Amino acid sequence: MTARLVRVPLKRPVRHASHLRTENDTLLVRCELSDGSIGWGEALPRIYVTGESADSVVRQLEATDFEPLTAWSFDSPETAIRAVTDFRPAMIDADAGVTPRECFGNSVRCAVELAVLDAVCRAHRVSVGELLRSVAATAGLATQRSDVVYSGVITSVNGRIRQYRSAIKMKVFGFRNVKVKVGTDGVNDVLLLKRIRSVVGRSTDLRTDANEAWHCEEVVDRLRQLAQFRVTCVEQPVPHAEISGLAEIRRELKRDCDAASCVAVMLDESLCSPEDADRAIEGQICDMFNLRISKCGGLIPCLKIAQRAAAGRIGCQLGCMVGESGILSAAGRHFAANVSGLRFVEGSYGRFLVRDQLTYEDLTFGYGGRAAVLSGIGLGITVDEGRVAASSLRELRLL
Repeated sequence: MTARLVRVPLKRPVRHASHLRTENDTLLVRCELSDGSIGWGEALPRIYVTGESADSVVRQLEATDFEPLTAWSFDSPETAIRAVTDFRPAMIDADAGVTPRECFGNSVRCAVELAVLDAVCRAHRVSVGELLRSVAATAGLATQRSDVVYSGVITSVNGRIRQYRSAIKMKVFGFRNVKVKVGTDGVNDVLLLKRIRSVVGRSTDLRTDANEAWHCEEVVDRLRQLAQFRVTCVEQPVPHAEISGLAEIRRELKRDCDAASCVAVMLDESLCSPEDADRAIEGQICDMFNLRISKCGGLIPCLKIAQRAAAGRIGCQLGCMVGESGILSAAGRHFAANVSGLRFVEGSYGRFLVRDQLTYEDLTFGYGGRAAVLSGIGLGITVDEGRVAASSLRELRLL
């Protein structure tokens, strides 16, 4: 087992209220079994989400004992589920100024989990999707979709012409669900939503993502200003430190509307672990969870959170990290195709966003955000190891 930190440039800058991104330092893990089966995993550390940086991920990899993984026989795909569920990265100090939460270490956990599941499923000639569906069935969450439909996303853009251009792209490409980044300095959100709604039409579902841009005392007023554009959801409106105030915000929002038109509150940066999910449900602070495979620590933790959401009558979105390669895109495709209860799905932006593809297969969605279910063994993708090596910043041998 080896790990690489690789630099993945984006085709264009992606801006939201928390960050401006032009490239990713991506963690890749390569797992090779004794029979020669090779699996790949990926994670994208985000210091403003899980408290992890590229440096902390490398330090954690160096401190973690991977030897216990060799004790597993992997005589069935189900054995791999047990192995990755038991896997725990070493606890290390976070970067200066960062207060770690339970999710610290999720990047390492995710990349290792995906690599092991990919390799073991390849060895047993089954897809990760089949395995995931069987695990989801035990939680009452199994489904089998014929295709996956992704949402469009409009990142923070300023200027009338650029805003109209972004909306026209969503309309022409046939998206029925569109997320709009709001709360960015210098952008008038009312004008932004007005222009987008005028182009995409009344039937398109519009939701917003504030990326922690607001404070509790201003959320309701801001959403009242946007109500005329029939926004269905606001994602992470406040910083993580203020999420307890969302319970009262939800009550105010419900007083403003009828059941059919209430703005749902979704957690993202504050929803990174099953423990986060438990606290959110107990505190009644949200209506929806945004599951992202990398930030939540892999497919299995995402499934655990989805199970809690179903029990707590919380809706779910499957989200993604900006600039995922085909490895995480494939993992997300399998989750979306085989786990029920997902209202929105994001990801597989592929060639629209990432300059250098790390897989031979193009997983980019097509018209209307539609994409085929992956049917190959393992994750169903082939990694371009030459391109991975060319993009590598650092390599570590784990086993």
